Amino acid sequence: MTRRDLELSLRQMQEHASEAIALARGRRRNDLDTDRTFNLALVRLLEVVGEAASRVSPEERVRLSRIPWPQIIGLRNRLIHGYDEVDHDILWEIVGQDLPNLIEELKRGGTISEDTAPS
Repeated sequence: MTRRDLELSLRQMQEHASEAIALARGRRRNDLDTDRTFNLALVRLLEVVGEAASRVSPEERVRLSRIPWPQIIGLRNRLIHGYDEVDHDILWEIVGQDLPNLIEELKRGGTISEDTAPS
């Protein structure tokens, strides 16, 4: 994996995680059940986070060991292959609690700067 590929994958993770948080802002957990467009958009954003994570090399995953790589990639696999068994309570918790931490870890890793973060 080239440095450019790594930066692209980490930036995609950060941007899509930020977009998921922004999309959920002002929403309630119940909206995942009642607003299909919101549900599909949120799921898609999380799929991309997981897909980008899967492209990060094992060496870089070790360097950024505070990021829960297996869980992020596992979520992507669950959303893609187990789409009919997704627990929306868990999904909501991921967006509200885990994604902000992921973004901070990506920034702390030194590859993603504050300047590239969407507002």
